[in-house]
Amino acid sequence: MKIGYPCINRSIGCSSGRTFRLASYSDERLEETVRENLRCLQEILRFNLGACILFFRITSDLIPFASHPVCTAAWQETFAGTLRDIGRFIGEHGMRISMHPDQFVLINAKDPGILERSIAELRYHAAVLDAMHLDRTAKIQIHVGGVYGDREASIERFCSEYSRLDESILRRLVVENDDSRYTLADCLRIHEETGIPLLFDAFHHEVNPSGEGVAEAVDLCAATWRPEDGILMTDYSTQLPGGRKGSHAENLDGARFREFLAATAPTDMDIMLEIKDKEKSALRAVGIARRDGRFRPPAG
Repeated sequence: MKIGYPCINRSIGCSSGRTFRLASYSDERLEETVRENLRCLQEILRFNLGACILFFRITSDLIPFASHPVCTAAWQETFAGTLRDIGRFIGEHGMRISMHPDQFVLINAKDPGILERSIAELRYHAAVLDAMHLDRTAKIQIHVGGVYGDREASIERFCSEYSRLDESILRRLVVENDDSRYTLADCLRIHEETGIPLLFDAFHHEVNPSGEGVAEAVDLCAATWRPEDGILMTDYSTQLPGGRKGSHAENLDGARFREFLAATAPTDMDIMLEIKDKEKSALRAVGIARRDGRFRPPAG
């Protein structure tokens, strides 16, 4: 088991997701921004290693505008050495990486333009992970997408478009249950049709259930991962007290997290904490998970 958090470290004083306005794009500005983003990503990973936080979600803004037609910079060539070094560091220390494009990536979109832009964005994400020479356990997670007034047709459209995606995307793509549209049961149907691994979002399952208990849900999702995909990835959060339904907590509820670990044992998984204080909750979760036989200390 590895514990992680997404995208932003609030302790080290830099961001790996610096960007700029599209109107001010130039290749020179892109390269300057990416150089700083990669430097900060290396700092975050070193911080995480020291804290035994071995799971991390890299921001989609690592290479700004990479999937946009305006981007003419050869960033893969320019930063090939740095990206390879980052991947080597990840591999040497037994870390795991994921990425999560935003909600506008919809491979079941009815609009051909949205679909084209979504595929371009997925190609970019796959290119980042490939440039780091990471194996296929580094994943790109997406949601099923819109319902468009017809759930069955939208699920069928997802399956159809999924089958046409580039191999570089297919080897990394996983789909998660969401908090309002597509339940775990819906995602299991998609897996049966496509073979796509299912990332289990525990909080989404709580607010948008389909009848399975947590232990059963984790086991069902874990069974969709092939050995070459690595072990199950799970997103974890709890309800923000007083917030609207589905709002993520500001801090880790230690008691609830212990209950989650107990309920899901012995199924192995890597856990991404979608909790707003980022590495602070990850540090607490690592302290709790050390008592769990599934927890893995750093390699190397």
